[in-house]
Amino acid sequence: MDIAWALDELGIFERMTVLTNNSRGGFVTSSSSTASPDGDVAAAAAVVEQILDRVIADWRTTIELRSSNRWTRHREATLRAITILRRQEELREKLGDNAPTLDASRLHPWAWDGARSMWGSRQYAQAVVDALKKVNAEAQLKVGRRDVSETDLFNQLFSLDAPKADRPRLRLMPDDGSDTYSSVHRGARSLAEGLFAGVRNRLSHEVTESPAEEQHALEQLAAVSVLARWVDDAEVVTAP
Repeated sequence: MDIAWALDELGIFERMTVLTNNSRGGFVTSSSSTASPDGDVAAAAAVVEQILDRVIADWRTTIELRSSNRWTRHREATLRAITILRRQEELREKLGDNAPTLDASRLHPWAWDGARSMWGSRQYAQAVVDALKKVNAEAQLKVGRRDVSETDLFNQLFSLDAPKADRPRLRLMPDDGSDTYSSVHRGARSLAEGLFAGVRNRLSHEVTESPAEEQHALEQLAAVSVLARWVDDAEVVTAP
């Protein structure tokens, strides 16, 4: 996330949503109006909501919406998000071990593009399944094969056997006769099998989500990204 940009957007929204009580003269009411017209606030909210979803994932359910104005929840979440972003380095240092963080949107595009829709709706298990489907489809497209898929496909693509007329191979490095050459391609086959057999098949039967599921899914998505990058970077070798 571009922190400076996010803070600018949140700051603008905060100023737009300064609330003024609507009581006038002898008329007393608990309702309030925002500093900017409601339509302008709604337009700005379309962007701010996406920032808030990244900074305070549960803001829609944990922050009370007061009856005085429909933007009270957005405003309080914005104020909290500004504080979090401004002090995130301090918070990370004081409350955590300052470990590196993983931004799913910076994973290989095949992995994230496949997962994005379901991830946005917090269906994390399905997001990982969709990411694997995307990588499988891209691998099929790269070598022009639709007759095999998943584990069988990747076992054939990274096989050390010479390519055949109908069976091209993917090569991650030139064949120099070394153990490394064999190990690299065996590793690619093993990773693919682990993801499709050990992750996809299990997740396809998941019916519930839990707070821990997002972290588990992120770890699995990182592994999907590794496979995607290997396939994307590999050279297609065809029979003479």
